[in-house]
Amino acid sequence: MAYPRLSGTATRGGASSSFRLLALAITVSAVVFFFSSLTFFFTPSTGDSSDLDSLGFNSGSFGLGSTRRSVLALKSDPLKPRLDQIRKQAEDHRTLALAYASYARKLKLENAKLVRIFADLFRNYSDLMIKPSYRALFESDGLSIDESVLRQFEKEVKERIKVTRQVIAEAKESFDNQLKIQKLKDTIFQVNEQLTKAKKQGAFSSLIAAKSIPKSLHCVAMRLMEERIAHPEKYTDEGKPTPPELEDPSLYHYAIFSDNVIAASVVVNSAVKNAKEPWKHVFHVVTDKMNLGAMQVMFKLKEYNGARVEVKAVEDYKFLNSSYVPVLKQLENAKLQQFYFENKLENATKDTTNMKFRNPKYLSILNHLRFYLPEMYPKLNRILFLDDDIVVQKDLTGLWKIDMDGKVNGAVETCFGSFHRYAQYMNFSHPLIKEKFNPNACAWAYGMNFFDLDAWRRVNCTADYHYWQNLNENRTLWKLGTLPPGLITFYSTTKPLDKSWHVLGLGYNPSISMDEIRNAAVVHFNGNMKPWLDIAMNQFKPIWEKHVDYDLEFVQGCNFGM
Repeated sequence: MAYPRLSGTATRGGASSSFRLLALAITVSAVVFFFSSLTFFFTPSTGDSSDLDSLGFNSGSFGLGSTRRSVLALKSDPLKPRLDQIRKQAEDHRTLALAYASYARKLKLENAKLVRIFADLFRNYSDLMIKPSYRALFESDGLSIDESVLRQFEKEVKERIKVTRQVIAEAKESFDNQLKIQKLKDTIFQVNEQLTKAKKQGAFSSLIAAKSIPKSLHCVAMRLMEERIAHPEKYTDEGKPTPPELEDPSLYHYAIFSDNVIAASVVVNSAVKNAKEPWKHVFHVVTDKMNLGAMQVMFKLKEYNGARVEVKAVEDYKFLNSSYVPVLKQLENAKLQQFYFENKLENATKDTTNMKFRNPKYLSILNHLRFYLPEMYPKLNRILFLDDDIVVQKDLTGLWKIDMDGKVNGAVETCFGSFHRYAQYMNFSHPLIKEKFNPNACAWAYGMNFFDLDAWRRVNCTADYHYWQNLNENRTLWKLGTLPPGLITFYSTTKPLDKSWHVLGLGYNPSISMDEIRNAAVVHFNGNMKPWLDIAMNQFKPIWEKHVDYDLEFVQGCNFGM
């Protein structure tokens, strides 16, 4: 019976041992599962590793070693997040530099410098990451990160980030088309502003140059006046009877109104030189009281091959006073005086359109005498008006043979295309101008004008001139000067002459052909670059200079033309 008892005991013992083995196996499996889970959570994924590799920060590039860390290591690594953050900033800015360098390569050659700059920045980041002193930070197991090395690494990264951002900010406009367009617009606006300012200053300087009297020209006038004062009996015509030739309508009469003694003498010299019968020509020179003596001496010093030269002052014509002449009355207006005679830049350039007309000569009575020719020369039938800035190159007696068809003014027309039309000289927004005149009517030139004084008297052109000049006291009808009122006064009474009689532009247009000049009967230095000024055009100046009396001692003594 002992065997059965033994057998039962053995059976219970075997069952207990089997139970204990099963419990141990379950415990071991649980532990293995726990550590497997930890391994899963703290092992970088394949995708993360490939992302770092694409940025150039793989373990091979920087010697980082295995990234697997134990739970105990992470718990003892407080500097690790800081290191990761610094490294990420370095990676981001390194990638940004590489992106800008790649884009710069696609642009034009002028951005080659930017390519080099960004490539250098990219290399600086790479060199920093593989620097031996910092490799230990990435290879560390997290238990021995040197804080001082980390601080130095952080400092260098921040310095490079600062430089990178600065370079990107400066170079951004090279890549941003909108910024480029805006900068170009700003540049164009600034250049236009500078150009406008330069034009105004140039116009003002040109105005001053045109108004100025060269020292040598002033010297000639003073020396001639000195001679007049020293020997009055030689040059005065007072008390002498008027020579009949001065009022003989069968002769060829010229009117020259000037205060420039050299210029007036050039007109007379050139006309006489080219005249076929100079003894049949009479020149009526009118100047102001200040230059009367100098003019008298100049035209008494030489003979003109029988031609007569009469010299008078404006003041000798008593009817020319402010009660009769609108311009003289308007000269008493303070605002008009300020407009003409105030030379401050900010005032003189307010109206750039009228800039050239601000010259006080346009308001001088000498410039407006052309509207009083029938009253100044009551016994003459016809007269040729010449400006003092012209040169005569041919005999002009052919003008007296022209049939004027009842017209008053014979002049060369200057219009071509849409240029030099009435619309450019008058204010057609004014109802009176718009009603009376055609804006497309062709303008003509002053400088050489043949006037039929009998026809003038019949239609009373002077009265028309007075009417319109009085209406324009406030300068609302036309630009300043004498051409607009001339265009109005002789609107329907002008006969066009052949263009070869009068070639204009030698005082402003350098492109006039020499053939055209050679074929012209009269050439006109209209414009600011007068031939007696330093600003004259050199290619045209000899045409005028060859008629200057350089052999006169008064001219030589003043070094005129030197």
